[in-house]
Amino acid sequence: MEKIIVVGAGLCGTLLALRMAQRGYQVVVYERRPDQRKSDFVGGRSINLALSNRGLRSLEMVGIKDEILKDCIPMHGRMIHSLSGESWHSPYSGRKQDYINSVSREELNMSLLEAADKFDNLTVHFEVKFQKVDIEQAHIEFVDKDGNHKSDKAAIVIGTDGAGSVVRKSLMGQTTKLLFNYSQDFLSHGYKELSIEPGEAGAFKIEKNALHIWPRGKFMIIALPNLDGSFTVTMFHPYEGEYGFNTMVSDEDIVDCFEKQYPGLIKYMPNYLNEYKQNPVGTLGTIRCYPWQAYGKTLVMGDASHAIVPFYGQGMNAAFEDVFVFDEVLNEYEGDWSKVFTAFQDRRKADADAIADLAVDNFYEMRDHVDDLAFKEKRKLEMNLEQEFENYYSKYSMVTFKEELSYFDAKKKGRKQDELLLELCKANRHKELSLQEINSKVNQLNS
Repeated sequence: MEKIIVVGAGLCGTLLALRMAQRGYQVVVYERRPDQRKSDFVGGRSINLALSNRGLRSLEMVGIKDEILKDCIPMHGRMIHSLSGESWHSPYSGRKQDYINSVSREELNMSLLEAADKFDNLTVHFEVKFQKVDIEQAHIEFVDKDGNHKSDKAAIVIGTDGAGSVVRKSLMGQTTKLLFNYSQDFLSHGYKELSIEPGEAGAFKIEKNALHIWPRGKFMIIALPNLDGSFTVTMFHPYEGEYGFNTMVSDEDIVDCFEKQYPGLIKYMPNYLNEYKQNPVGTLGTIRCYPWQAYGKTLVMGDASHAIVPFYGQGMNAAFEDVFVFDEVLNEYEGDWSKVFTAFQDRRKADADAIADLAVDNFYEMRDHVDDLAFKEKRKLEMNLEQEFENYYSKYSMVTFKEELSYFDAKKKGRKQDELLLELCKANRHKELSLQEINSKVNQLNS
């Protein structure tokens, strides 16, 4: 039974460890944080996650999809809240069976850890401080939670330790030898998490089955539902300028922002002022690197190799899809780690770059365009096309609901369609053409 070391017991790492244990490997996982099942510690971002088809396919692979869905809330579309107080629902798809699922990051991670505990050939060590990762020998050195200096060695090391990955930094330590490329691009916006508390008897104060958006041009707020009737509310604001996180310093500044920009939210959030002052501001950025592997001994995947901003709801889904693709590659090349690692990065790099681009695109779309007249007309047209034609998928649907289509192809096809439909709507030509004629134009684009 070949031994594998996985660095990082977050969502991607635990799913990977679970799958590799199912395949018969001896898996040892090392995690810097405490076991969240036994601690109040919450690490990383706590933004609710949107679980969609790509992620569900990966959970089905390890046999826990149905169990996870029990703790999810279906979201069928965006509920847009304008500054004037008007609200409207924008469905994600014209097909009723297509929706995304709001899930708690922490609860999902704990469910994966519980599933992992069932395997005798899988061990997870928490509260580990890494000191060295030898990427050529698949050897790690660390300090355990009792302060003891230890080391471990395996056939391979896979880093799933997030955007601040120590395994990736070890690859960067051989930049010249590996011709290692790395980039990190931050948005000029950050995020701050607030909440809408549940109503009486766990009632939802706003629409339960929707992702809510309050778009305001240069900034926005979104809210996702939780099982207890609460909503996780996230402000996405610039650091500087009017209503920037660095400029809203007094109580008066914060109250002025909410009263002028989010007046309809205040009645649902009586504690917003205290939450705003107590909760930290998080950064939003994209990380790209290449290669993802070295010497057939060390590999990075998930956020460690391609961290993205959260605006397409695909960060977790993309990381889970990494595990799914890795499993497919193992079916072809198992027994030769060099071939497995090379084939995996070759298949996933273009897709990882594509979803990173789309996530940034969607930030500006959600912030600036969701209440734009032409954009709303385009969304209505897309819904009609999806209802009328089984083979029509909007760009969003391609990414979110058509898991057999790569992110790269979804980006390429989707952008062409968006450009065509938006031009038709801006010129009001969509009212002159039949749905059949418009669908024919789309098919010509993709032929």
